[in-house]
Amino acid sequence: VPSYPIPVVPVKWLLGSDLLGDGLTHESHRKDVEQVYLRCSEGSIEWMYPTGALIVNLRPNISPASYKHLTVCIKPFKDSAGANIYLEKTGELKLLVRDGERSPSRVYCFGYDQGGLFVEATPQQDISRKITGFQYELMSKGIAADLHTASAPCRPCSDTEVLLAVCTSDFVIRGSIQNVTNEAEEQESIIHVGVNKLYRQKSKVFQLTGESGNWRGQIKTLLECGVKPGDGDFLFTGRMHFGEARLGCAPRFKDFQRMYKEAKDKGLNPCEIGPD
Repeated sequence: VPSYPIPVVPVKWLLGSDLLGDGLTHESHRKDVEQVYLRCSEGSIEWMYPTGALIVNLRPNISPASYKHLTVCIKPFKDSAGANIYLEKTGELKLLVRDGERSPSRVYCFGYDQGGLFVEATPQQDISRKITGFQYELMSKGIAADLHTASAPCRPCSDTEVLLAVCTSDFVIRGSIQNVTNEAEEQESIIHVGVNKLYRQKSKVFQLTGESGNWRGQIKTLLECGVKPGDGDFLFTGRMHFGEARLGCAPRFKDFQRMYKEAKDKGLNPCEIGPD
């Protein structure tokens, strides 16, 4: 889903591509409900000193007929507090994130057609110490399923899946595993990658470092996948998710060369990319 700049919305809190609100201006209207309309496919909301409630309407600049194919994911800020976040449809509320819930890196996803977001402030003795915030992303249901199916990042990809990933991934690089850092609390592994060739990247995750001019970056995957440092080059592909590179297909580079050549000889490769 393409990302677009957020236009002016009918609320007075707007900073850059993210929404920032201040509930102290509504101190005398604790039961007020504000509606906000966001046109970006990704961004963040930060509600300072929350009182009353917010209805967050995500309205991406695509055909409404495509809405049924979208998944919405939200990731609360680490220190988010002061409000409950609900999924709302036709007046019925389903609790997504309870005020004060602490789940590092927890992401909550739901189908676009399942409802919208209703953010309700909880009673507080001192609201000036509270800030509710979260990032959000809209993506196709297929991509969301790949990102949030526990077994997907650990299962070896077929030749067809690798060739398709090369064409559709947010990043495609040839590189080696320099180190792996395991984060037990978040149940994730961080793969520190040395890049030998950069084919494509959507965001500047892989950058030149030091005077040597080497490209390096980090890719995250599930801890259960058991990734370890090793010799040899891999073809790393994957998606950007809340500003982080998430691992997709990652065959050894020599295996990619074989499957790419076989597909090219048969005229079946879905896109052109130099294998060397």
